[in-house]
Amino acid sequence: MRLLRFLAVVVLMGVGCKRESARGPDDALRLGFFPNITHAQALVGNAEGAFASEPGVGKLEVKQFNAGPAAMEALVAGSLDVSYVGTGPSINTFLKAGRELRVIAGAVNGGAVLVTRTAKSAAELKGKKLATPQLGNTQDIALRYWLKQQGIETNLDGTGDLQIVPLSNSDILVQYLRGGIEGAWVPEPWGTRMLLEPGGGGQVLVDEKSLWPGGRYPTTVVVTTRKAIETQRPRIVALLRAHVKLTERWEQEPEAFATAVNAAFGQLTKKPLKPPILQGAFSRLEPSLDPVGSALAAAARHAQELHFIPASDISGLVDLSLLEEARRARD
Repeated sequence: MRLLRFLAVVVLMGVGCKRESARGPDDALRLGFFPNITHAQALVGNAEGAFASEPGVGKLEVKQFNAGPAAMEALVAGSLDVSYVGTGPSINTFLKAGRELRVIAGAVNGGAVLVTRTAKSAAELKGKKLATPQLGNTQDIALRYWLKQQGIETNLDGTGDLQIVPLSNSDILVQYLRGGIEGAWVPEPWGTRMLLEPGGGGQVLVDEKSLWPGGRYPTTVVVTTRKAIETQRPRIVALLRAHVKLTERWEQEPEAFATAVNAAFGQLTKKPLKPPILQGAFSRLEPSLDPVGSALAAAARHAQELHFIPASDISGLVDLSLLEEARRARD
């Protein structure tokens, strides 16, 4: 199955290169993001028109995705130019699709937690059922690696000291509130929702920031491809100028920015977060233009140790030259 996926991506990459080379300067720059609060700058930038109005971006087409693999497939295939995405899909795509991907900026750090209903230690998780948003995704790897460090065995076939099931974030919440799972390693706002929604409760057994030097690890990054940089560099730099402005705004006015994120999130999902959940979720999120390359490298090593990827050398993945150009234009 992994070989078939790899071959499919390679084919798509070839098709995408042909399609990209045929595009002209009047074609839209295509930006992808998810309707998640961990894509905070994208939510606000799209809702308020900050990207489209930034001089130099030109015509902009925004596309929404619900999962990292789908966004990365579109990027490598040439039907997307830039995207906000999690670190797991970024690393996987870089390693499995000809090292074509580039991380060009950080966006959000932190915001992942292991919430449990009764267990107050790793040992108390044995024999229980946990969930993650997707097999092999960023949170799934973080959970499995942490359990391995605690001496707890997990296997992809469901055997081991406990069971880990892949569920969408919304299904994780439902199952947790119903008592169907002991807990889950999830990104915000789902961790806070598990704690605060009626029928929830429990505790944060692990805040992932406690596992990283200085508590810093990337949750969302901005990515593009080598081909897009070659053909669309000035426009991507302009897009990053808007991203820098949005990030600075979050740093300077965190409460107001969180409110703007929730308004944009509510427009897309029709379900804005309640104030206590919004506050709890944003207390664990940090705006960051730095993609924390050392943490990306460590995450790749963790994924390789768990046999999700064949290698962990991600040299060349991070290219901050476009971000530096965008920052110089701001000075």
